[in-house]
Amino acid sequence: MDDVLENGMRQSLLIASRIAETLARRRQESQRQQEHQDAQAAHEAETRFAAERTAARAALVPVEKDQWWDKAEPSDIATAYAVAEGWKDYDPTALAVSERIRQEVLTRYGIDTHDVGADTAYLESGIQIIATEKARQAALAASQEETRKAAAEHEKATQLLAAARAEELRAQAEKLAPEMERHQVPVEYLANPELAQALQRAHNAKTPKAVAAADAEVKERMFLIGKDGINGPDIDQLRKATMDNINGAVDSQFKDPEFVNAAKEMHEARLLAEGGFTGTQQASMEQRYERAEKELFARLESVGREIENRVTGNDSTRLKGQGLEAESTSAADYGSAERQTVFEASLVTTGANETQIRGRAAAERSEGTHPSAAVTMSKGAAKAKKTQTGVAMGAERSKSGPAR
Repeated sequence: MDDVLENGMRQSLLIASRIAETLARRRQESQRQQEHQDAQAAHEAETRFAAERTAARAALVPVEKDQWWDKAEPSDIATAYAVAEGWKDYDPTALAVSERIRQEVLTRYGIDTHDVGADTAYLESGIQIIATEKARQAALAASQEETRKAAAEHEKATQLLAAARAEELRAQAEKLAPEMERHQVPVEYLANPELAQALQRAHNAKTPKAVAAADAEVKERMFLIGKDGINGPDIDQLRKATMDNINGAVDSQFKDPEFVNAAKEMHEARLLAEGGFTGTQQASMEQRYERAEKELFARLESVGREIENRVTGNDSTRLKGQGLEAESTSAADYGSAERQTVFEASLVTTGANETQIRGRAAAERSEGTHPSAAVTMSKGAAKAKKTQTGVAMGAERSKSGPAR
């Protein structure tokens, strides 16, 4: 029994030993596999980390260059900031770039990244706003600089033109010196083209008659310069003078060069007449005035006809019959003889003399024309009345001519 039990015990121990050995080998194998897996995972993680680090460095390298900052968009800066902040605890390059970004953003945009934290959207928005404002200011400064340069160029060109004009006047004064001395004409008066032409004609005159005519023109021009200056009357002066003496003149007509020229001639003729000038044998002062006045009236009548054509177009034909009777009645009373008689009688009661009464009555008759007739006047109807020449002409003109 003892032998049987002992043999059984030995076999049991042998089996148990083999089982334990098998389990130990399995455990060792599992441990080796786990260690291999851990090593492989660590290797893969290290490889991935190295690749990401390399990519981060590649992304951050341009940030250290000044050219990158000059062209970087707000989104580029925000991206670089996020990468540098994510890697600054693991990579010295990222730490250095992070500090560079902080300095550049603070200097260029006034934003401290220490206050931003991880909010890259806030950083990008702030940079965008400030960059837009700086761009606007830069564009404004550039525009102002261009304006300054243009003004400087204009000033330079003006000075060159003035210098050239001064040299031209000097040469002209040297040529016309005898005539200028005889008429006591200052050099700066040569800037008046009409006076310069009159002096040139005096210089070129060969006969006593031609000399006398040119001298008379020079005297007229000297008188007019004394009244209106070297450059003559401006548009506003002519507008006022014309509207004071011609009924129906409007602002828009002074955009017509020919109308303005006629107004200037009439203005000058009036001034010369008041100054005692009588004109020449070819054209008296009154004739010169009436010629200019006729030109003005002709242009006024052309405007009247244009208005009439517009008013009496297709749309007005429907109303023509309806308004004919009312228009005839108002036209009959508008400038009637009875009205003129009452008006002249009222002037007598005010103590006006005969000349004043005639002048006021003539003005009243010219203003008493009904609008329907004003736009259909012929050139003959618009002609100013005849008056005396010379100084008397200035005294006799009323609203339709020169006045004192």
